[in-house]
Amino acid sequence: MTVTLLICIVTGIISYQAFNNRTIIERLKHYPVAEYRNKEYYRFLSSGFVHGSWIHLLINLFVLYQFGTVVEGEFSEVYGNALGRIIFTVTYLLTIIVADLPTYFRHKNNPSYSAIGASGGVSGIVFSFILFHPWQQLSLYGIIPFKAIIGGLAYLVYSSWASKTRNDGIDHSAHFYGAVFGMVFTVIAYPEVIQIFLSEMSQIF
Repeated sequence: MTVTLLICIVTGIISYQAFNNRTIIERLKHYPVAEYRNKEYYRFLSSGFVHGSWIHLLINLFVLYQFGTVVEGEFSEVYGNALGRIIFTVTYLLTIIVADLPTYFRHKNNPSYSAIGASGGVSGIVFSFILFHPWQQLSLYGIIPFKAIIGGLAYLVYSSWASKTRNDGIDHSAHFYGAVFGMVFTVIAYPEVIQIFLSEMSQIF
């Protein structure tokens, strides 16, 4: 069993339990006021394992499984199964935490703000994938084709814009910073990925 699948299973189980028990969401959600005033820092991580709906959960798990399996395989190929899986796990979990930091500082005195979901960590894994395979052909909803690097750039632009202008209950800044940190940490963990990325990019010219 891959670590990616294990994370998906654990996330699915916890989220399912939370669907039937709102108290679980309240205890695990990213809640800057509680993190700041009560030092409940565990929420930075636990919030990535609960979701607000089946659609929210299934989309995140589908994307995480599709891209995480590849990224986990890349790290395992370079460092061996054991260390590669550890690096992948650290990448994902640390990205969930880092993705929550901007809203923590922005809303630490705002009791009306909270957030849940693995989207920040998932974004980090997707952008780690893009470093390895920037010209990979992907498709939106299985219909609209696009290259990974093009979709990634559009995602960053939209997330940056939405975090400043939209008030739709979605933590767009977590998407943006999760994506950025996922790339940064991948480079730290495997510096040679820069050469891989540049080599892949040069093939279009």
